[in-house]
Amino acid sequence: MTDRSNELYVSHATAWEVAIKLCLGKIKLEAGYEVIFQRVLEENGFMLLPPSVEHYLALIPLPRHHGDPFDRLIIAQAQVEGLTVMISDGEFPAYGVRRVGTPA
Repeated sequence: MTDRSNELYVSHATAWEVAIKLCLGKIKLEAGYEVIFQRVLEENGFMLLPPSVEHYLALIPLPRHHGDPFDRLIIAQAQVEGLTVMISDGEFPAYGVRRVGTPA
């Protein structure tokens, strides 16, 4: 992540999941979502990766190793785009997705 020649993406699935968790009261932020999320993206040089029909098509044959719909979209996006995912979720290797992070 510190290599500035790398392009860094955050999936729209992550933005969506955070918004839902805020609505449900599962997480709290020190400032508004629109402020915090945008600031984190800008300060870290992240770009939002929107889902595409190609990503959704990749979901259809995806094995059910993982049931979380947000993570499944991130997996499909990583597969289609050839991206490495930074996550500690231990289920991701079952999909053949390159991963950085320690299993939970």
